[in-house]
Order: sequence, then structure tokens, then C-alpha cells
Amino acid sequence: MSEERAPYNVLFLCTGNSARSVLAEAYMNARLGDRFHAYSAGSHPAGQVNSHAIALLKSVDLSVEGLHSKSWDEFAPAGAPRMDFIFTVCDNAAGEVCPIWPGHPTSAHWPFEDPAAFVGDEEATRRKFLDVFMQIRRRIDLFASLPLRNLDSMALKRKLDEIGRNETTHAG
Repeated sequence: MSEERAPYNVLFLCTGNSARSVLAEAYMNARLGDRFHAYSAGSHPAGQVNSHAIALLKSVDLSVEGLHSKSWDEFAPAGAPRMDFIFTVCDNAAGEVCPIWPGHPTSAHWPFEDPAAFVGDEEATRRKFLDVFMQIRRRIDLFASLPLRNLDSMALKRKLDEIGRNETTHAG
């Protein structure tokens, strides 16, 4: 990977593409958009972004413009943006048969608890979404701190897997 090729295209995959993957897309584009262009998609999209995810993004001053639940099929055909990195953010999507991605992007599994499946009162649900968002943010920040141009593909894959296993790992 060459730094000169930045911004890198990153796809966050989940089953419903209504919460975790959308939170990751919004955060990365807002905070790291000069180096990365993030997208999100799902294997079985919910059809709309979870209202708690929208509320959370607005509460931390991140744009929700253009966010929508979409199928990963949008990113598989010729003419779709070529992905450099693909991260599955839920266990269901990690176990599914994914499309063949052009260019063989580097991929990793970064599991997060599904805040949309959480059962609790309104305040507890908001806290769950915030907790998951903070985990997503930490992993993305670790990823963004990697010296991409200095890592060969095997070392990069190891680092990405390590971030997914232990969010407190230091990427440097």
C-alpha cells in the first residue's frame, strides 16, 4: 500500500447495515476523510439506519447526511469503488460468503456487540450505543495510526487482526 494512493477506500460490513457499520462509516469520514473514504453495507440490509445510531452521531456532531442502509452488492460490480480495506464488524457478516472483491483488499474481522439488539430502557440503550461507538472509534483510530506504507501485506493483516482481537492494543 502506498501513502501516495490515499485516500484509501474502506468498507465496513455488517448484516443489517443499520448501526455498527454506519457508525464506523460516519466516524471515519468525518475524522479521517483526508486519508480514508469509508463506506458501509450489509448482507441483509435493514432498509433504514437505526434511530439510536442517528441520534448518537448527531449528539457527537457527526454528519448523518447521505447515510442509508444498503446491500454489499452495491460494492461488488465493475465500476464500484475499489476497496483497499474491508472490516466485518459483526459475527454474522464474518461467517457469511462475501462477494469477491476486486483488487483483493486487506480484510479483518472487528466484532462489536450489536447495540440495536440491546433490550433496555431508553437511557440504557443510549449508553449501549455510545459504548459500542467508543469501541469502534478506538479501533479506527488504532488503524489510522498504522504506518501503512511501511507494512508489507502480511504484517498489515496481522496488525488489523490484532486490533480486532484487542482494542487496547497499541498500533505503532
